[in-house]
Amino acid sequence: MSSAFQAAFETATVDRYQALFRVSQTLISNRCPEELLKVLARELREVVNFYYLGIGVYDEATHEVRLKTFDESGAPIHPPKLAPEETMTWWVYQRQQPLVIPSVDGETRFPTAVGFLEKLGIRSICTLPLTTMHRRLGALAVGSKALDAYSEDEIRFLSLVANQVGLAIDDALNFKASANAQDELKRKQAELQRERDRLQLLLDVTNQVISNLELRDLLRAISASIRRVMECDGAGVLLPDCEGRQLQVYALDFPESKGLISEEKLIPIENSVPGTAFQTGRPLVKNHSDPPEEDCEAADVAAREGIKCCCFIPLLSRNRSVGLLALARLGKTIFTEDEVGFLTQVASQVAIAVENARAFHQIAVLKDQLAQEKLYLEDEIRSELNFEEIIGESPALRRVLGQVETVAPTDSTVLIYGETGTGKELIARAIHNLSARRSNAFVKLNCAAIPTGLLESELFGHERGAFTGAVAQRVGRFELAHRGTIFLDEIGEIPLELQPKLLRVLQEREFERLGSTRTLHSDARLIAATNRNLAALVEEQKFRADLFYRLNVFPVHIPPLRERPEDVPSLVRHFAQQFSRKMNKTIRTIPAETMNALTRYHWPGNVRELQNVIERAVILSKGPALNVALADLKRRAPDARPETKDTLEEAERKHIQAVLEETNWVVGGMNGAAARLGLNRSTLQFRMRKLGLTRPGR
Repeated sequence: MSSAFQAAFETATVDRYQALFRVSQTLISNRCPEELLKVLARELREVVNFYYLGIGVYDEATHEVRLKTFDESGAPIHPPKLAPEETMTWWVYQRQQPLVIPSVDGETRFPTAVGFLEKLGIRSICTLPLTTMHRRLGALAVGSKALDAYSEDEIRFLSLVANQVGLAIDDALNFKASANAQDELKRKQAELQRERDRLQLLLDVTNQVISNLELRDLLRAISASIRRVMECDGAGVLLPDCEGRQLQVYALDFPESKGLISEEKLIPIENSVPGTAFQTGRPLVKNHSDPPEEDCEAADVAAREGIKCCCFIPLLSRNRSVGLLALARLGKTIFTEDEVGFLTQVASQVAIAVENARAFHQIAVLKDQLAQEKLYLEDEIRSELNFEEIIGESPALRRVLGQVETVAPTDSTVLIYGETGTGKELIARAIHNLSARRSNAFVKLNCAAIPTGLLESELFGHERGAFTGAVAQRVGRFELAHRGTIFLDEIGEIPLELQPKLLRVLQEREFERLGSTRTLHSDARLIAATNRNLAALVEEQKFRADLFYRLNVFPVHIPPLRERPEDVPSLVRHFAQQFSRKMNKTIRTIPAETMNALTRYHWPGNVRELQNVIERAVILSKGPALNVALADLKRRAPDARPETKDTLEEAERKHIQAVLEETNWVVGGMNGAAARLGLNRSTLQFRMRKLGLTRPGR
């Protein structure tokens, strides 16, 4: 051997072992088989002739050879899928000895593999076992485009490389097995934690069902717990509305909502995904991969909110749906059968909560309504005029009663016109008593007798804390009159800013209490009364035209007493008998002179004034004959002048008392006594106290 050849051989050997050293150092810190091949391709291409480099690992559990191959630059090559017996890796694995094929042309043992190599231009190949002290792994293969490319010396070198690669792959597999074991442990721990969270959720829901009967607060708390445990972005409860045609989002926990879905939102039951789940009583899941539904509106809202997957679980109680539990995810994590099964358990507890809370709420509402009606009826008893029937036989009165008989069976709105004291409330009661609503409440309110700031609360009610002094929830008159009749006297005194809300009740049958956003419904028939010309008020823009037209469906005009003098005798006898029984007196006769005087009097205060006169007469009467102070009637006549013997204070007192009687002792309002006297309300009240004027019966 020449010295030059010896030097070249030694240099090649040194280069090979330096490459082997670099490979060993790199493989120590690398546990990825793909990266191993890239390192081998980079380090060996300078010292070993190859075009093809591959690692085959045999998996006994699956009887499969996993093969990774690269060219000399490290680019991946994709081999065909082969059975283990068709591979050189399997041959080497079984025999644990190198397989050297100097030329693939005559090779017949591995036809498919050889065909793949020939397409790459590979003509010779060397395959060596990958084995450690503990186990057999597979094989390392190199291929060249030259014939008989691998000498004994190169085979020995490649065997050393295979040993290093085997150790690295064994370490990588052990590391992967350890990582898989850790992942499995973490997975099991996560499953156990998830089960604990689910059990805790069921316990929390059960405890809340027992301890919390305020339905909305209860369902909000439950929704938040379900959203957290089920790893959802939104959770809520849908309940049917009072008509059973729509589902209302009653409670919602959706922190990332864009506002398209919120509490109080209504969803039609017919032809909607939630409605289908509610009607069938079966859970319904819509995942991102499912085909779109015909419910385009709901799908559009869900898309704009970014919802990819949603789930609707019926709340079943006694084999009927009382609502829905709804969950949503913004990601593509689907709702599994296991999750649906668990949510069905939760839904059964929520259904109990809904039933219990609704029962409690209904009891509380009925109790409150009974208390309100009791207070209202007590006020009615105290203020009742004690008309037992409508008295009179005049043609004018019979005409009015004919109108009452015509309109009473309908549910139409009635507007009663007439001067103060003509008996508008009595006519309203007659309409109610002749209607199908007579078994329900007749609720009345004098709009002029309530301060403007409190009128809305009286009509529609208020929530606790709605304004200063609202220390408790109050039911309004429209709620009290549900399925009955509400009578609004002096309706012309309702302020303009409140008229749209009244119009809405008449048209839509719905309203909200002060301080609440919850819409309530009232099936109350409205009968209104006024002593003012509403048409003129509309012209003066002091009354809404649309409200006037809605009220003026069936107008009834009550004639003043001076236009039906034929009824005065009957009314006098009626009041005389009524007050004599009340005062335990006996009135048998009414002098003809007295009756004639009463009939001729023009009665500016109408029936109310007549009633007051007879009451005073019964008080003053000492015997069986009715004693009416006819002189008082003369002084009240339009052409009468005040007697000069009265002092200024006495004249003032009489004048104020007369006006108060004409207005039924209503002080405020446009038609109140203060306005008629040209005084401020507070000034009139001060003078009434100074003069000792108080409303009779108080």
